[in-house]
Amino acid sequence: MLQVDNIQCQYDTQAVLEDVSFHVNEGDICCLLGPSGCGKTTALRAIAGFQSLSHGQITLGGQLLSAPGFELEPEQRHIGMVFQDYALFPHLTVHENIRFGIRKSTETEQRKIIKQLLGLIQLEKVAQRYPHELSGGQQQRVALARALAPNPRLLLLDEPFSNLDIELRRHLNLEVREILKEYGISAILVTHDQEEAFSFSDQVGLLHAGRLQQWDTPFNLYHEPANRFVANFIGQGGLLPGMTLDQNRVKTELGIITGNRAYSWQANIPVDILLRPDDIVLNGEGGTSAEVVKKIFSGSATAYYLRLPSGSIVEALFPSHQNYELGEKLLINAKVEHLIAFTPDE
Repeated sequence: MLQVDNIQCQYDTQAVLEDVSFHVNEGDICCLLGPSGCGKTTALRAIAGFQSLSHGQITLGGQLLSAPGFELEPEQRHIGMVFQDYALFPHLTVHENIRFGIRKSTETEQRKIIKQLLGLIQLEKVAQRYPHELSGGQQQRVALARALAPNPRLLLLDEPFSNLDIELRRHLNLEVREILKEYGISAILVTHDQEEAFSFSDQVGLLHAGRLQQWDTPFNLYHEPANRFVANFIGQGGLLPGMTLDQNRVKTELGIITGNRAYSWQANIPVDILLRPDDIVLNGEGGTSAEVVKKIFSGSATAYYLRLPSGSIVEALFPSHQNYELGEKLLINAKVEHLIAFTPDE
C-alpha cells in the first residue's frame, strides 16, 4: 500500500536520510526504530508531507505523494498522525477534538463516528472535559481517536507513548495495536524503544546514520541480524571470537558451534559469533568455566555477565531462583540455534 523508494532528505547540504526503501502492506503495523538522530522522524515527516525529498519518491495506493519538486498537500494524503505531545487543542473538549477532522461530514455522520470512537477509547464519560483535565493516558487516547475519525488509509505515530510511565506505556501499546487491527488500519510507529517496537509491530525497520540497516520481522531482527550494528543494537548479548572449521562450524572457547546455514567462508577464518543470553546454558558436568562478574536482578530472571578464561565476557539469563554470587564459577555451554557470525571486515 505504501511504497518508499530510495528516498533522500537533507537539511541545507547535509543528508539525513539516504537511499531508504521499504513498503507497508494493507493492514500491517510497522515501525521505524533507531537511536536519536538516525533519521526515523524525518522519514515519518516525509511520508506525512512535512519534509521534502531531494531524491526518490513516496506513493500510497499507487498515488504519488512526494518526489523531488512535487509534494501532495498533507491534508490530501488521507494520512492521520499522532504526535509525541499529542497536540490536542486545549480550548476544545474531548468531543470537539475528535470532531475537528470530520467537520465537513453531516451532523448525523459526525455523531455516529464520535460515539463509536468514544466507546472504542472508553472515554464516553469525559467527552465534555478539556485536555488539561485528562491524564496522560487519556490524552493519548483522544489523540488517537482524533486521528482515526477521518478514516485515514495510513496512521503515523511519532513516539506517542514516550511521555507515559512504563506500565501505562505497555498497556496502551497493546491496546492501540488491537484498535488498529480491529479497524484494519495500516500504521507506522517511530520509537527508539525496541521492546515497544517488537510488541507493537509486524515489521520493523532499523535506521542508523540515515540508512536503513534492515527491514524485517521482530523475530528475524533479533535472531537473524543483517550486520554488526543490528546485532549490537537489538536485544542483549555480545560477540565471541572464533575460528571457522568449515562453512557452518566455528570453533570457540565454548566449544564447536554448528550453524543452521552454509556460509561462504573457508576454513581457518577468524569470525565473531553473536551470542544471546538465551544461548548460554548451564552444564553441571562439563563445559567451560566462567566467573560471575556482574548480575542484574529483574524479578522473574537474573542477567549474569560471565568472564571466560580468555577474559571474554558473555551474557546469560537464568531464572531468578537460580541465584549465583559474584565471583562464583559456573560451567556453561553455548546452545545456538541461529548461528550468526561476522568476519573482521564486515
